[in-house]
Amino acid sequence: MSLPNDETGSVLAEMIEAGIDLAQPMRVEYFQLFEQEQNARALAEHIKQTMPDVVVKVHPDQTPQVWDVDCTLVMVPSYDNIVQKEQEFEKLARQFDGYNDGWGVQIDD
Repeated sequence: MSLPNDETGSVLAEMIEAGIDLAQPMRVEYFQLFEQEQNARALAEHIKQTMPDVVVKVHPDQTPQVWDVDCTLVMVPSYDNIVQKEQEFEKLARQFDGYNDGWGVQIDD
């Protein structure tokens, strides 16, 4: 499989090398960061109301005075799917004065 030479492509290539089948749906988590707790909670509430298939968690970040909004959904982690959802979450986060801080997968053992 040929993947673009960028951060997302590199992570997906590492997953393939580790034996992960990217054709199978898995839990993918997108991370949003905020300086204001109220903005983080407003985004979380918006996502809960408009994207019922997304599990949302709000919690303090390791960095003082920063809040995380973690958004988890089950999806096939193809390059296009990952990039599309990341752009969607970035756009939403900006509407609430935050920004997207990447993604990761949850691997079940």
